[in-house]
Amino acid sequence: MADNFTKGMARNIYYGGGVFFFLLLIGLTVDTMRILPERDHRENITEAVAAGKNLWEVNNCVGCHSIMGEGAYFAPELANVFDRYADTDNDGVGDDEVAFEAFLQNWMAIQPLNVPGRRQMPQFHLSTEDVHNVAQFLIWTSRINDNDWPPNKQG
Repeated sequence: MADNFTKGMARNIYYGGGVFFFLLLIGLTVDTMRILPERDHRENITEAVAAGKNLWEVNNCVGCHSIMGEGAYFAPELANVFDRYADTDNDGVGDDEVAFEAFLQNWMAIQPLNVPGRRQMPQFHLSTEDVHNVAQFLIWTSRINDNDWPPNKQG
């Protein structure tokens, strides 16, 4: 290598590095897009799941809750809420959709809890069908392969 670092050398490093990292970005993007269908189980998205996702967005649930690490950390992580409240055989995986939906129907009906010193979840006045749709969305979300996120059971 020369004793002096010339403009031409700097330009070659700049452009060479730019091309290298751009190609790396393209390669990682292609790899991610290839593996996503195996991980997200998009074939299980029903109208109820889509309607639940819509309710999640319309009611700004992400303003307080996080889901798969995305969102606010004001309230609990909900990517594994189905696994937490519908695990009848204590294996860490939710397996009772009926029990989970009943739990969610009751939980949403009693909000706000009015516990002194605790932040309150608002009453959204969701219909039984709306809560069913949100439950289906949360069940679908819990079945996404998210590399064991969150790291602990309580989110």
